Amino acid sequence: MPETEQLGRLGKESPESALPGRRLSELVEQAARCTNDCCGASSLVSEAGPERPAAVTHPDLAGLVSVQLSSGRGPIPAALERGEPVDSADLLREERWPEYRAMALDAGVRSSVTIPFRRSGLTVTLSLYSFRAGALEDAPHGPARALGDLAATCIVRDRSYRAALTELDQLGTALRSRPIVDQACGIVMHVLGCDADAAFAVLRRISQGTNRKLSDVAAAVVDKRGRGLEREMVSLSN
Repeated sequence: MPETEQLGRLGKESPESALPGRRLSELVEQAARCTNDCCGASSLVSEAGPERPAAVTHPDLAGLVSVQLSSGRGPIPAALERGEPVDSADLLREERWPEYRAMALDAGVRSSVTIPFRRSGLTVTLSLYSFRAGALEDAPHGPARALGDLAATCIVRDRSYRAALTELDQLGTALRSRPIVDQACGIVMHVLGCDADAAFAVLRRISQGTNRKLSDVAAAVVDKRGRGLEREMVSLSN
């Protein structure tokens, strides 16, 4: 089995696609090994947005995936639309997708099947390929299905975990910046003779008006003790 190719956006890996890309690499390698008469596999994550992390077991298969996505025709788009496995038992007799058929036959692929796995707003597709006609008829009911189910579940779990970490980091940043914001509010209250709510509103308006983070504005106010900002703060408080 050739070394697995991991692809982000079908060729350019991004930080966002790196983790699901590794999951897909494991999926295609294991599915190809566990499926009788399978000569290779490809997989991708389809969801809203430009990112489509993908993996293939051989570079030639990347072209088969790309031609389907660019043309909107082939077993992958069909499986995404129907939500069920789509096969081509004999590509010599395939008439539905001429671009895909020509490229597949040129790569020596005679049959293929694509299995979709839907989870929480995203769909993972697993495509299996064979050099023999009719060799993959039972693939949607074999080990490949269990592997695809597991991979899709893991990708959703990974993304939920990463989202939780991001939220936690944002909360930590907010907590760390709170003391400096409180100090800045105190300075604004002293300069303007206003209450805490009005002082915070002034800082927020400066932040929005200058396209700077609230914490950065607060740090500047504290650093200067409000000097040089009196006129601006007064105008914003009116």
